[in-house]
Amino acid sequence: MSLNETPAPLARTVYLMANGDLRLSANQKCWPEQERMEAALTRCIQSCGYEVKRAHDYQPGVSHGFIDSQKAGLNVFRQIDPKLPIIVAESVWQYSQHILGGLMTHEGPILTVANWSGTWPGLVGMLNLNGSLTKMGVRYSTLWSVDFSDAFFMDGLKQWLETGFIRHDQGHVRHFCDLRIDPEEDGIGREFARGFRRQKAIMGVFDEGCMGMHNAIIPDELLNPTGVFKERLSQSALYAATRDISDEEARGVYQWLVDAGISFDFGPEEESDLTEAQVLTQCKMYIAALRIADEFGCDTIGIQYQQGLKDLLPASDLVEGLLNNRERPPVAAAANGKLLYEGEALPHFNEVDECAGLDALITYRLWKKLGQPPETTLHDLRWGENYPVRGENEFVWVFLISGAAPAAHFIDGYRGASSLRQPAMYFRLGGGTLRGISRPGFIVWSRVFIMDGQLQCDLGVAEVVSLPDAETERRWQETTPQWPIMHAVLRGISRDQMMARHKSNHIQVAYCNSLEDAERCCRVKAAAMDELGIRTQICGEVRLG
Repeated sequence: MSLNETPAPLARTVYLMANGDLRLSANQKCWPEQERMEAALTRCIQSCGYEVKRAHDYQPGVSHGFIDSQKAGLNVFRQIDPKLPIIVAESVWQYSQHILGGLMTHEGPILTVANWSGTWPGLVGMLNLNGSLTKMGVRYSTLWSVDFSDAFFMDGLKQWLETGFIRHDQGHVRHFCDLRIDPEEDGIGREFARGFRRQKAIMGVFDEGCMGMHNAIIPDELLNPTGVFKERLSQSALYAATRDISDEEARGVYQWLVDAGISFDFGPEEESDLTEAQVLTQCKMYIAALRIADEFGCDTIGIQYQQGLKDLLPASDLVEGLLNNRERPPVAAAANGKLLYEGEALPHFNEVDECAGLDALITYRLWKKLGQPPETTLHDLRWGENYPVRGENEFVWVFLISGAAPAAHFIDGYRGASSLRQPAMYFRLGGGTLRGISRPGFIVWSRVFIMDGQLQCDLGVAEVVSLPDAETERRWQETTPQWPIMHAVLRGISRDQMMARHKSNHIQVAYCNSLEDAERCCRVKAAAMDELGIRTQICGEVRLG
């Protein structure tokens, strides 16, 4: 029986669903891998004595079998039995909004499954879906596997088929309200939080809801009590402002970048290569973003990145990385020549992830107070594998994001950075990234998310490690070689614990000067988050003082 044939209805039947991208090119490219994944997953389910029924058909007209819109997703759920178990299988980035409406009212057990692969972004897609379901209060279980034959996956699948739920180990999570930290550190965090809330801040949002990320939108009634308020801006305004920037001003920003040491990987073809014209337009966008942020008094901004701007401008990646760095090309106000945000970063949250934006602003200001390097960025929790580090076999994560990573995080800063064209499949008009290898050191990682109707935050400590050049290049080629990369070892957290708990495809990171500083900053930040009314958990190996 092929995947697209419908089996006779049986009592022990499981629906199989594949949610996809909104972008046709991505769905078509990833479909062969999705077919292979579904075939392996189907064999596993059948070996447990269950029949698999695909919830929707392959679409010959578009050459893939993904749900590719909210309209299509709702139509699928109208036609299936709401009481049968359903597995959402992902080997592609998926737009959670396509199926959230149906999953919200589905009465049968729900399981999300992803392929453990860096090349095919099912992991990040599934983590986003999990975070979105968590925000909506939908009960679900989750699994992942390299080849769907390992004991961890099979044991979890059998448990779900028999009981409708999987209970993963989350022993690495400690609720801050149950912990006792040094009173001085607790006081520093709480005093900072009270000042943060009292001062108030504006979050500039260039259109909400990027790439179907329901979990990335914080309702105002949850955000405002922290002292942060949204200024809802439009990508069309950014486009218009970008067009108004002079060639001379753009050339000045570009020359600053060249002098700083960034290597641009230029080629002759606009359709496939990075060109100077694309970068100059990005320089105009950088100037425009700072001027709009200043006009509206924004303390942090997020540019949507997809979908709207991609049809009008090159990608915003280079802009985002520059904004997140304190050392960056100077930009003056058009009216009076005043330097904007002089000597400061303007924290930028990639893909308008407001949870990351709130975290970034808090982290940037707190790290300055604590005397730590305040540059911060989100990354995708993309993938990882074991690798020997100082003689120990460690699980080394690949943290990767297209934009937002600041040069301060890279080995040799700007001189260790390069700019490569974003893949044409996603960005017809091109645009350069800000690419580099993150320097060894200790970081505090975190994630703000919504669960049980309230803002929450998980945070912990990780070590950024140095891998041989050949291994770094292999990992780049396994994922997205145009993007900046961070090799991270999460202290006291296994791969499967992190996957089971994390409620987003994104993770926020900020460097500290030492391990001791990282642990102290983690504790102080936890106290600050708690004081802001954000339910906080310290995860993994972090000493309490």
